[in-house]
Amino acid sequence: MRHGFDEIYKRMKKAIVDHKMIGDATPIMVGVSGGKDSLALLYALKQFQSISKYKYPLAAGHVSLGFPGDEIDPLRQFCDELELPFFWERSQIGELIFDVRRETNPCSLCARMRRGALNALAKANGYPKIALAHHQDDVTETLLLNLFFEGRIGSFKPSTYLDRMALTVIRPFIYVPEEQISYFAQKQALPVSASHCPHNCLGKRQEMKQIIAQLETMAPMGKDRVTGALNRMFSSDWDGRTKEQR
Repeated sequence: MRHGFDEIYKRMKKAIVDHKMIGDATPIMVGVSGGKDSLALLYALKQFQSISKYKYPLAAGHVSLGFPGDEIDPLRQFCDELELPFFWERSQIGELIFDVRRETNPCSLCARMRRGALNALAKANGYPKIALAHHQDDVTETLLLNLFFEGRIGSFKPSTYLDRMALTVIRPFIYVPEEQISYFAQKQALPVSASHCPHNCLGKRQEMKQIIAQLETMAPMGKDRVTGALNRMFSSDWDGRTKEQR
């Protein structure tokens, strides 16, 4: 399996076409955390912008969780190099979750609050479409978590319209394996920032990641099979929910 940018780009382009993620010049804000996935997505969408017939305005949006050591300068510099606008907001999400509420299992709540803050940031600055860097491993982990802990077959949708905020969320990396992103980020020397979260993504998702790594020794193309199956079963409604369940 190739790990260079060409393979990432090819897989991203296929996801965009398969799920009609970009079909006009609607402005897009990429949610950047400082991690390898979001930086790679920003870079890839910048390249795609240059060849797309739809000349969509592109920007980066960052929500700081307020942990000590959080730095935005590397993100700002990266966006300057790509000649892209950079919007950011310093939040108190970290303090609220760990100091005020003292959550013992904070990941789900933190993710919802970050998404809400990013949605508001995009809306306030005129970007009605948000691109998130969930990759093929995230798709597979979510599918298995839903299956084993909720008893349903489904993952997150490639593209979602949020009625209450009039925003569209797209996930162009759903066909891209995490290992390809990791390799590219290292070779390209992307300015990846370490997470300062004291919980640092421990929990069931991390355990599921380890299980998938074991399964890949038996089925190296397993994650491609997963996304292919979701497409065949649900088209673009990967969550598997009926209208009555939503």
